[in-house]
Amino acid sequence: MTAEPMLLMTPGPTRVPQRVRDAGARPMIHHRSAEFSRELAELLELLGPVFGSRRPVLPVHTTGRGALEATICNLFSPGDEIAVCCNGKFGEMWSGFAESYGVRAHRISTDWSRSVSAAEVDAFLVEHPSVRAVALTYVDTSTGVANDVPAVARAAASHDVLTLVDGVPSIGGMPFAFDEWGIDVAVTASQKCLMSTPGMAFVAMSERAWSATKHSRLPRNYWDFAAIERAITGPKVETPGTTPVHIVLQLAEALRMIHDEGLARVFERHAAMGVRVREGVRDLGLEMQCPALEQYALTVTAIALPPHIAPAAVRDGLKERGIYTAGGLGPFQSNGFRIGHMGDIRLEDVERTLVALREVHASLPSAAKPAAVPA
Repeated sequence: MTAEPMLLMTPGPTRVPQRVRDAGARPMIHHRSAEFSRELAELLELLGPVFGSRRPVLPVHTTGRGALEATICNLFSPGDEIAVCCNGKFGEMWSGFAESYGVRAHRISTDWSRSVSAAEVDAFLVEHPSVRAVALTYVDTSTGVANDVPAVARAAASHDVLTLVDGVPSIGGMPFAFDEWGIDVAVTASQKCLMSTPGMAFVAMSERAWSATKHSRLPRNYWDFAAIERAITGPKVETPGTTPVHIVLQLAEALRMIHDEGLARVFERHAAMGVRVREGVRDLGLEMQCPALEQYALTVTAIALPPHIAPAAVRDGLKERGIYTAGGLGPFQSNGFRIGHMGDIRLEDVERTLVALREVHASLPSAAKPAAVPA
């Protein structure tokens, strides 16, 4: 008898639904064949509305991190200045990519307990007119924040500065309007809201971003966005190198599923899951990891535990009940854990997780043991 698979309640990789697994189990087809080109073309067509972009979205053979790094070397030159909103691990990570290429990264909004403030971004840009771009996460899974991307984009545009968005744990599960919000670059990847195997990333680019690539002097070859655009807009839709065929087949099917459900209903489902997880956690007397955030993500919840409860004890208890969650990151490793609720996850999965969490919580000590009194 086959054991029931672990329920992945993490911020990624997420559960891959059966339809998507079946699509990825097809016999190999050549990445230069007409059949594969049709699959890739449909994938990109279905992806446009998910980004809210009318321009072609670029497929990049890499993880989300690779696409974020590729953004740096396609748009900037050594010595350029960018402002990076570092109110979480993944904003901070983007600043590291920039610095590794000789781009000067100004770290702003560095308080992990707070949302990015568009007013603070605006004030920083007034004082630093040489900054060429503002980078931020839409959702940072280390904190559970949903940053106000449209407000930041408006502030950046008022200074003729580009807006770069890490949408890896959000695009596909939360409303995103690339064109309407005036975003210049947005990145997502296959293994989160897009319900597929890790290994593919996607980048949307504005006209202003493409203009910036013409002046960039950083080296790029595998990361060359212009080469990718030429390949997907040519007579036959393809990529410059050998495409990860079965990930593309999975993604095409996953996007069909998303559109079958309807984008509005997908977003409503994610919103309902986020609300339910936060309600369930608070019912147990637990708190959000960052209770002062202005807006919480629809796709992940970061939870703080009291000092007498070790995160490993909670996560191990959940694993014993068939549920895999994620540990805290950065300063929250010692007292936090995270529940992901994105992609193919449904409300019944959330309820199962909350029931298990209630059982685990009840089994743990209710207070720290007093220290032994010396004889």
